[in-house]
Amino acid sequence: MPNFASYDGVTLHYSVLGAGPPLVCLPGGAGGDGRGLGDLGGLARGRTLLRLDGRAGGRSAIPPDGAHCGFAAQARDVLALADALGLDRVDVVAHSAGTLIAQEFALRHPARTGRLVLVTPAGRLAREPDETELSSLRAELGQRPDTGAAGAAPGAYGTWSAAARAHHAAGAGYRTPPPWLRSRFDKPTRVARLAALRAPLLAVAGSRDEIAGTAPARLLAACCPTARLALLPGCGHWQWVDDPAAFHAVVSSFLAAPAVV
Repeated sequence: MPNFASYDGVTLHYSVLGAGPPLVCLPGGAGGDGRGLGDLGGLARGRTLLRLDGRAGGRSAIPPDGAHCGFAAQARDVLALADALGLDRVDVVAHSAGTLIAQEFALRHPARTGRLVLVTPAGRLAREPDETELSSLRAELGQRPDTGAAGAAPGAYGTWSAAARAHHAAGAGYRTPPPWLRSRFDKPTRVARLAALRAPLLAVAGSRDEIAGTAPARLLAACCPTARLALLPGCGHWQWVDDPAAFHAVVSSFLAAPAVV
């Protein structure tokens, strides 16, 4: 099993899927399991997905304490993975809370950062959902045909499809991270730093995401000079599950764009 020792000696696990140029993939969480990313809507057909299990989550080791488990602190794990694999520069796809790690990595190590895809971002270096937007969305989606007592569609998904059910069931089998890990969101005290971000950035949000909504992605696109925004209609928190073709089209074209000099 692919493991490596991070900067502080903690053993972290990553899984490899696909073929092509490497693409570092960070799951959400806290303590996300990289397997939940699947093949990211078919991105594995043209890229080698390096799906990192966050420290204390997935199949990675649980540190003796939470001192280095904050999302900003875990940017050092991304650098350690790149170093372990001999990668001078990496493209990164991150999901949900994992986007906080990706942002910090890009800010701390601009020379090591290629392109960033932030999928249903949690916000700008901290969790920033718009509760008014989420309340309105939940009220609207509560009336949709695919909800009901026999199996309401979880708010994470655009529709409670067979693919969503399978994804949800698989996630239930992953290791549950320790409770203290879920309190490791960082405070939004350094948002102004994002104006210095130079890595090309794509913020992707789903119009039916009852967990994050679209506000965090819009905030990122507004404050980052290199960012562009993609809103996928009918999708929830896991857009590659809800509409893999649409997700693949927008993300693969962004990743394949010519390098910025």
